[in-house]
Amino acid sequence: MRPVTIQRQNPPVLHATPGYHHVTTVSGRTTVHLAGQCPLGLDGVVVGGDVLAQVDQVVVANTATALAAAGATADDVVRTVIHEATADRAVLSAVWDRFTGSAIGPAFSTASTLPGVTCLGYPGQLVELDVTAAVS
Repeated sequence: MRPVTIQRQNPPVLHATPGYHHVTTVSGRTTVHLAGQCPLGLDGVVVGGDVLAQVDQVVVANTATALAAAGATADDVVRTVIHEATADRAVLSAVWDRFTGSAIGPAFSTASTLPGVTCLGYPGQLVELDVTAAVS
């Protein structure tokens, strides 16, 4: 197998970003698409607490585990979409900071999007993470 090459860039004519890159280019053989990772425990119930507690469940217990099952790490991530059930920019910013400061923080240095949405799939769900990675 040939190695995977991931190139991240911010074209100089585009606005500065708070840590992510505008463009991620991948060459290699295998792309990993995770299902949207929800703040569910093993019992299938949305974890209690505020949105930051849900971020911790999504990151630590779910996304990192799913990446590892595919033989990937946060460094292999090439795209993230964080869906947050809020229109409050301060909450969106706090969610972004929590993800980027987490154990999989390097995943968010790639092409990333953080839209506020009206609702998510489970009652009480405030956040969901969509991840694409590339591995050799």
